[in-house]
Amino acid sequence: MNRKTVVLPVLAGLLAPTLAACGTQQGSSAGGDPIVVGTTDHFTVSKRAPAPFDPAAAYDVAAWSVMRNTFQTLLRSPRTGTTPVPEAADRCGFTDTRNEQYRCTLRKDLTFSNGHALDAKDVAFSLQRVKRINHKGGPAVLFGNLDRVEALGKREIAFHLKKPDATFPYKLTTPAAAVVDSETYPADSLTTGSQLVGSGPYALDGIDAESATLSRNPHYKGGLTPHNDKIELRFFGTSRAMEKALKDDKIDVMGRTISPGQVSRLDAGQDEGIELVEQPGQEIRYLAFDTKKGPTAKKAVRQAMAQLVDRKEIVRDAYDRSAEPLYSLVPAGLTAHRNSFFNKYGEPDPKRAESILRAAGIDKPVKLTLTYTTDHYGDATAEEFALLKRQLNRSGLFDVRVKGVKWDAFRPAATGGRYAVWGYGWYADFPDADNFIAPFFEEDNFLGSTYTNRRIRDTIIPQTRRQTERSATADSFGRAQDIVADEVPVLPLWQGKQYLAARDDITGVEWALNSSSVLQLWELGRGHDG
Repeated sequence: MNRKTVVLPVLAGLLAPTLAACGTQQGSSAGGDPIVVGTTDHFTVSKRAPAPFDPAAAYDVAAWSVMRNTFQTLLRSPRTGTTPVPEAADRCGFTDTRNEQYRCTLRKDLTFSNGHALDAKDVAFSLQRVKRINHKGGPAVLFGNLDRVEALGKREIAFHLKKPDATFPYKLTTPAAAVVDSETYPADSLTTGSQLVGSGPYALDGIDAESATLSRNPHYKGGLTPHNDKIELRFFGTSRAMEKALKDDKIDVMGRTISPGQVSRLDAGQDEGIELVEQPGQEIRYLAFDTKKGPTAKKAVRQAMAQLVDRKEIVRDAYDRSAEPLYSLVPAGLTAHRNSFFNKYGEPDPKRAESILRAAGIDKPVKLTLTYTTDHYGDATAEEFALLKRQLNRSGLFDVRVKGVKWDAFRPAATGGRYAVWGYGWYADFPDADNFIAPFFEEDNFLGSTYTNRRIRDTIIPQTRRQTERSATADSFGRAQDIVADEVPVLPLWQGKQYLAARDDITGVEWALNSSSVLQLWELGRGHDG
């Protein structure tokens, strides 16, 4: 067969992956050519982004795919299941019953890629640095509840939380908690340039506009076993150019972003020697609103849009069914998921949308600009927004135009409150409903949103973080999803599937994406079909 369908354990009752293809699970490119992974991601150093791989600033799946492989965190996500396992740490755990004190012991003799020793003071420095810099739109929001961190000798670290937080171990698995060298990184500012010093399984040898090279880090001590010695990330301007390179045997793996049309072509099985791997994913796409000024400050305008948007048409026509309609911020597959938007609005209905606007005394048509990024989420984004425009305008209730902006300008403008409505994506930091609620609605949220709901912020989030048994949070997170559907500070659109395509001599492809769409390059090897 030409396709592998993988059931992610996180999303399917902790089942082991199911494969529909032959091939070895292990392999190695040791001593041979690097495994070449194509991507449409690009990394530029600019005034807005002086250090694309600095853990204090980077908060997107592209950068994290590099950082996950080059930095170490105290804990990491397991291959199967959801409970974090030790990585740079030898052991970790809460030391109190309220989930407010957390302590880790480091592995012995850890070393950075530059040869410097890694100890507890580097861990404390790293977390304190993220909070101190507090980069706008960065990952500091994950550690807003961290009061202080202490280095207790060379190998012991103690974390003191302001409030109970059973999700804290999960946050320590993210590249936001990457351990950096306190002798190399400035304490109060971001680094400049694209170089990095970590202690992960790979070291970044070099990067330019066309590619990046990662080599196995000889100093690495952790729980991972790389199945290759070298990886080359090759950057492409379009997914079509990346597909051609795969078919021409110039790259081994085709990663982000594979377009819906390419999924259909590759799935048809016409290309000998190429396999497509499909997995369920937790990527979500949504519209965000300025709820304080302009037309979208009125809840009725946002509700009318929620009543008109046809997710099924978007998934069918823009994404060729390579995604699923999403009716909540919390994606399907997580225990706490609830179809709150469908429960409230049902199928698209222009008459009901008109009655919402009429009851609020809002004149029609409502003029709006929907802004999207042209070069970050894939080629289908433009078609998605063209469809949204048609759906809203054909009702006669809206007069919508769309505007595309390059990512480097789009992201700071979006978080800076310059757009009325904009399209954004979210890749989970960790597989828990908390990570689809808290980052959006806590005070220092990553959207830069001024929307506030006290019940979510002051009651639901703190309450759920006291519960170690995460399945017990479903009802509370369900109420949060219902509130979001009623007030519509964001409008969820669809939930993505994950795809990788690879030459059939590459092994480990089914493990090379985690549930957050971050690349795990150590899983890739070079072998032979079985």
